[in-house]
Amino acid sequence: MFSKICFPLVVLFSIILLFYGPCNGNEIELPKQFVTSSSHTNNWAVLVDTSRFWFNYRHIANVLSVYRSVKRLGIPDSQILLMVADDMACNPRNPRPATVFNNANQHINVYGADVEVDYRGYEVTVENFVRLLTGRNENGTARSKRLLSDAGSNVLIYLTGHGGDGFLKFQDSEEITNQELADAIEQMWQKQRYNELFFMIDTCQAASMYEKFYSPNILAVASSLVGEDSLSHHVDPAIGVYIIDRYTYYALEFLEKVEANSKKTMGEFLSVCPKRVCISTVGVRKDLYPKDPHKVPITDFFGSIRPTEVTLRSVNVTLTIIPEERFERKPIGKLNPSLFYEQFPSKLFA
Repeated sequence: MFSKICFPLVVLFSIILLFYGPCNGNEIELPKQFVTSSSHTNNWAVLVDTSRFWFNYRHIANVLSVYRSVKRLGIPDSQILLMVADDMACNPRNPRPATVFNNANQHINVYGADVEVDYRGYEVTVENFVRLLTGRNENGTARSKRLLSDAGSNVLIYLTGHGGDGFLKFQDSEEITNQELADAIEQMWQKQRYNELFFMIDTCQAASMYEKFYSPNILAVASSLVGEDSLSHHVDPAIGVYIIDRYTYYALEFLEKVEANSKKTMGEFLSVCPKRVCISTVGVRKDLYPKDPHKVPITDFFGSIRPTEVTLRSVNVTLTIIPEERFERKPIGKLNPSLFYEQFPSKLFA
């Protein structure tokens, strides 16, 4: 009885497939007004502090400061992967528990209540970092710990810690080589996990980490060339250790002047921290990047894309749920959507 019923259904289904053809996602077209010529549709950031121990306080200040900047410019926490190898805020040597500062004035705690750390402590490993980039996550990995980028994603990768010629140390126990990093990024490209990628690294001999890159659409900057050390900026006497690295300090000083609608470009950003202030030589690699960095808005990587539709005609909106009399007509004035305090409120050093 079962076979007599199923056979006609199978035949009918086969006839339908033959007539209509297979379902192809590429045949579905969006209305023209929603189609943009740019392939850039969203932004992601992977921010990694690879070092441990109290004397490396500056590295966690580096990564938390960059985290705060990209979040202020519009990238949501759901699209930021933050990896912190040690918790300086809870270190017993910290005279101000639950705080991390990035300048001696201690103007703002960058380890605030709104910080969402995705990988903490011994979770910050080479394996987890490579799995994150390539999407080869273990079963059961939380969605918040996954880089869910796609072919339309502009991805910012920021690394800070201790490195050498061709390697970056993770927690003083293992290291990732420049070839392994290059291969991981190639997997990202092959699996359509990025549209464009900006690689930014602040370590000693940092430029060696982008030398092996061979994937397209990559723009890279490093705090020091091969054979050079990347130096710290200043000590906070209250805690007795260096509090931020020199290159990241000047990069953040630049980013603090950027707003969501800023016209500043990646070309301008690549020239921050000249040798007279950085002491090390900032390295740049742009042979894999097809665009002129001076024509690329800095918000393409440090901000969040905001698709908008401009119209010259009026649009009538009818509110059917909330009565109109509940609204008070008040001048909106100038809004401050971010409510982020400046990280560098004044010139600290000459």
